[in-house]
Amino acid sequence: MRERLPIPLPALFLAAAAIAAQLLPDLHLTRLAAVENVVSIALAAILFDGGMQIGWRRFRPAARAIALVGVLGTFLTTAVLAGVGHVVFGLSWYLAVLLGTAIAPTDPAVVFSVLGQRELAGPGGTILEGESGANDPVGIALMVSLLAAGGLGAGAIGEVSTRFVLQMAVGLAVGLLGGTTLRWAMRVAPLPRGLGPMRSLAVAVLLFGVASVAHGSGFLAVFAAGIAIGDGPSRNEAEIRGFHSSLAGLGEIVAFVVLGLTVDLGLITHADVWVPGLALGGLLALVVRPAVVGLCLLPVRLARNERAFVLLAGLKGAVPVLLGTFLLAARVDQAPRLFGIVVVVVVLSVVVQGGLVPTAVRRLGLALRPEGDGTGRCL
Repeated sequence: MRERLPIPLPALFLAAAAIAAQLLPDLHLTRLAAVENVVSIALAAILFDGGMQIGWRRFRPAARAIALVGVLGTFLTTAVLAGVGHVVFGLSWYLAVLLGTAIAPTDPAVVFSVLGQRELAGPGGTILEGESGANDPVGIALMVSLLAAGGLGAGAIGEVSTRFVLQMAVGLAVGLLGGTTLRWAMRVAPLPRGLGPMRSLAVAVLLFGVASVAHGSGFLAVFAAGIAIGDGPSRNEAEIRGFHSSLAGLGEIVAFVVLGLTVDLGLITHADVWVPGLALGGLLALVVRPAVVGLCLLPVRLARNERAFVLLAGLKGAVPVLLGTFLLAARVDQAPRLFGIVVVVVVLSVVVQGGLVPTAVRRLGLALRPEGDGTGRCL
């Protein structure tokens, strides 16, 4: 069935949960704070595992490309989408920027799900994973900063910039320091079988909490920590990697199911929701991402077929929907409409664009390897 209908598993979880909530209204989740907490925990587990699977040896040669695509590319994508939202669909600049910020993050886990738990063997796969590991914290930090500022005036832009830089700097510092310390502990003080994964999990939770309390990005902290320990020698390395890979897989399922239970299918049928959603989703896949990421990758040496795949494979996933719930919780103007547009963009991306990924892989002649052989998941 998956060969005839290559729909990513995350899309199926999201759709099944949304349909269940529509048929059984009692399942519909309206406590958005609880939703955000659950999905944030799941995302932290996924990012920590994603960082571990990349490791420093794979990250270092791709660092420039990841920074360009994951950070600069996120800002450029947000800006272009905000312009379209304002000029074409009449949103205020503030709401248009919020919408662009919500849609910008990517999810290579969706790509690997379509490929049957296989992934790219070359640097293109590392760039896709690293891009998501970078643009998820960037997108979340930018959204939080924008909502806290409450507008786009001169003073608000300064506040957004200050908050964003603080979150990134603190998150990166906490993650690198904590990850380096954990790597040293794993080398000099290995624990008995079964306890190694518990220690790494406890450290990841601690780093997320410390970074958040210090007004930093807990998501960037766990991703950076995962990269720092990814190549660290440990007697229980296989056990630790297997545990966090399984935890990340569970987190992926939980995130999409919980987010699916927040979706109101009736809202999506409104023309002022699905029309902008389809337009933005199509424009993003066919024009915006190829143009923006292509520009960012100009100084990066990459095989032509891998470059083409990176341009095409920026699929959306759980983080845009999570950022959409931020809009609902903040009760910004037209929040339900904006959330519905985000959901339409995500569904279009994972079903239509994701369904074309296997064909693109065959046409481009890309080499694949089993998932987990040096790569991980990122939302």
